Amino acid sequence: MRHFLTLKDLSSAELEQLIQRAITLKKMHKKGEIYEPLNNKVLGMIFEKSSTRTRVSFESAMIQFGGGSIFLSPNDTQLGRGEPIEDSARVISSMVDVVMIRTFEHDKVEQFARYSSVPVINALTDDYHPCQLLADMQTYLEQRGSIKGKTVTWVGDGNNMCHSYINAAERFGFDLNIATPEGYSPNQEIIDNTQAKIDLFNNVSDAVTQSDLIVTDVWASMGQEEEQKKREVAFADFQVNDDVMALANDDALFMHCLPAHRGEEVSASVIDGKQCVVWDEAENRLHAQKALLEFLNANS
Repeated sequence: MRHFLTLKDLSSAELEQLIQRAITLKKMHKKGEIYEPLNNKVLGMIFEKSSTRTRVSFESAMIQFGGGSIFLSPNDTQLGRGEPIEDSARVISSMVDVVMIRTFEHDKVEQFARYSSVPVINALTDDYHPCQLLADMQTYLEQRGSIKGKTVTWVGDGNNMCHSYINAAERFGFDLNIATPEGYSPNQEIIDNTQAKIDLFNNVSDAVTQSDLIVTDVWASMGQEEEQKKREVAFADFQVNDDVMALANDDALFMHCLPAHRGEEVSASVIDGKQCVVWDEAENRLHAQKALLEFLNANS
């Protein structure tokens, strides 16, 4: 049984193959080709966190693949009323073909996967967001070619996206600079368990110099809204703006998983500028996840 809880659940070769497949599936879709490898298959989608891109992309993926999906929120299921995860996992996985979970604690998806009889996909936890990295890596490959040997700079909070970039650095072979305010560094254990070259900074300018890709995220993620004012002060010098992009390489790209707050973590001039590829990045959630669904279906 293959699951996708972090990028490390797939080898470098499998991830490279998956990204190439996503590009192929995207071309097929643009040509209007009908391809339905998941005909009569069902995706169970468990959402404990709200979503735009994740829900639309997974639902669209299943429809385009000839299958269907079921949206499950805590308000609609016994999960929200205290049913043990292992019991829900056994029952839900007996009725669907793949399960996608978007939740808070990462150990929830790990526990669900242990008792699931079908593949489980992590569609975001507080620790990781691997599906977004598939889209990001696809976007960079389409725009600039292989990311292997390049320098990527993460600017902002050492959050779940940052953790997945640490895993991606190992799997895709790029160097990663991480610029965070003091007290907001990524989990040191995740850094210690990677084979990639990771450098930590507490200022943006040193980190972004000669970078090929600049990535950021909101200052306060879901569940951290009460920290917004505190974080606005702490992150005041960590906005990605024109001055920051000017320090990177001339052909550097800017990415953001969205939703974005113009004037906070990124200036309007950058996210609406020529180096920004966030709209391609967002669309590629659909194509990368179609490749992932196809892969898990074929390998389970």
